[in-house]
Amino acid sequence: MLPAGGCRRGRRRGRDRGGCGTRRGRPRSGSAPGRRLRPGCVRRGWRSAGNLDANQAQTRQTTLAETHSRVTEIHGVGHILAGKILGHVGDVTRFPTADHFASYTGTAPLEASSGERRRHRLNPTGNRQLNTALHTIAVCQARDPGPGRVYYLRKISEGKTPAEARRALKRRLTNVLYRQLIKDQLKHLTATG
Repeated sequence: MLPAGGCRRGRRRGRDRGGCGTRRGRPRSGSAPGRRLRPGCVRRGWRSAGNLDANQAQTRQTTLAETHSRVTEIHGVGHILAGKILGHVGDVTRFPTADHFASYTGTAPLEASSGERRRHRLNPTGNRQLNTALHTIAVCQARDPGPGRVYYLRKISEGKTPAEARRALKRRLTNVLYRQLIKDQLKHLTATG
């Protein structure tokens, strides 16, 4: 609801300040009727793409080269996600088991059973950045053919909802990621020591 007198200058209802939304205007031929991009949006978009490429190259050169990690071999993990994962996890040996690591990432399920129905719900605790990275990996693996998709479809055929199946896949991916990080750590320690 607008305040009396309308919005203050510089503020737009429903958009953040300086947003790159569209505005109504006269339709141009070949474009969506009544919608056009604001001036400068395209320039900012190209600038952001250039920054992303530079950031990806820097991540590849520094983080992954220094840690000698093979996390990017997991399907769905790119250089940016690998850098985020390695930065948030740090020393993986501080987690004694994969279950402790899953609890840290927020992928350990919480039981929410009632009566005969046994189910688990989303865990709101843990490192939300790592949970977001694992969610991205899970979506990629559930979408593309491979073992992740087979597991996802099997969970759906067992009667789970797509969200529950994706949650189970995230938990499975946490184990895979933990094993890969431990393997990388041991390989690095034997090479240096």
